[in-house]
Amino acid sequence: MLVAAHRSEAPTAIRTDLCAIFVSLELSRSKWLITSLSPGGGEKMSKHMVAASDVAGMLARFAELKRKARARTGRCFPIIVIQEAGLDGFWIHRVLEAEGIESYVVDPASIATSRRRRRAKTDRIDGEALVRALLAYQRGEPRVCAMLHVPTPEEEDQRRLSREREALTNERIRHVNRIKGLLFSQGVSDYEPLRRDRRKRLEECKTGDGRPLPGHLKAQIGRELDRLELLLEQIKTIEAGRDAMLAATQVVSPAPTMLLTLKGIGPEFAAVLWSEGLSRHFDNRRQVAAYAGLAPTPWQSGSVDHDQGVSKSGNPRLRTTLIQMAWLWLRHQPHAALTVWFKDRVKQNGGRLKKTTIVALARKLLVALWKYVNAGVVIEGAVLKTV
Repeated sequence: MLVAAHRSEAPTAIRTDLCAIFVSLELSRSKWLITSLSPGGGEKMSKHMVAASDVAGMLARFAELKRKARARTGRCFPIIVIQEAGLDGFWIHRVLEAEGIESYVVDPASIATSRRRRRAKTDRIDGEALVRALLAYQRGEPRVCAMLHVPTPEEEDQRRLSREREALTNERIRHVNRIKGLLFSQGVSDYEPLRRDRRKRLEECKTGDGRPLPGHLKAQIGRELDRLELLLEQIKTIEAGRDAMLAATQVVSPAPTMLLTLKGIGPEFAAVLWSEGLSRHFDNRRQVAAYAGLAPTPWQSGSVDHDQGVSKSGNPRLRTTLIQMAWLWLRHQPHAALTVWFKDRVKQNGGRLKKTTIVALARKLLVALWKYVNAGVVIEGAVLKTV
């Protein structure tokens, strides 16, 4: 998941001279709803429906909007388009940019909605809400919505390897657990499907009461092993492609190599850290933490002041990887300053709240790695791998 690139924190004057045609696209599998607000047309928003993936029809509608606005005002206005990030990805955004149209992709969760228990929700209402959000964003109103940083096709493709490996690894775990469960029901508890001699050991297995494994059960486990072995081969192929990608990336940036030199960070962690987060540009440490969903979420109202934990609104793959890496950091970097901070903090709490503190360590570790790969700031006390 991509996380928003917010406007600068510096105050800006709110603009009111927005000479443009504002358009929102509400996308579905069967149809696209085009909602527009044009100069000279009052406050009424027009709506037009085209078939899904009908790019020609969409562009024809845009041309018609420009023609009508010019007929009313005698001026030619540019078109600014907004759409929600979703199932369609970014190909429509790239088509619009190729046509010279200013386009934005917004995080749908960042748009304010009614807090009523039962609120009306239709494509028409959502389309109008998108246009209003785009107007406010163009006026320079702060915190009105979060526009996504759209990756290039190459950046988007680089993430496929680590994401596919994660999916295949989860599938491998399911097959291993299924095989172990089938055998455990027969009294076999010492079988390891990931060992190389798994086929031979399956033939030698006996039930808990000394019988050979039933024929249909053995055949079912054999088919499970077929799927498991295919997964193992696919994971091996993906890991080879991942290593080749990291080697190729070193020509463009030394960051992957810098990550791999730190003890406790292997090729998979380096690939996820680089492709999912550290390859992007961030202005400050707050943006880094927010991108991973590790920023704190305060709840302050009157005398009430407490923290609700991390926001979890950022990239879930990067956040999960960082928390896993934080536990490994304690093992492989026992004398690093961040490890010492973690141990002291847990000690102050009487040995409790380790899970809460590890999330704080993950946030600090991400910021330290960001400074390390971008500015060369060495992580205090970190040990490098021996060649």
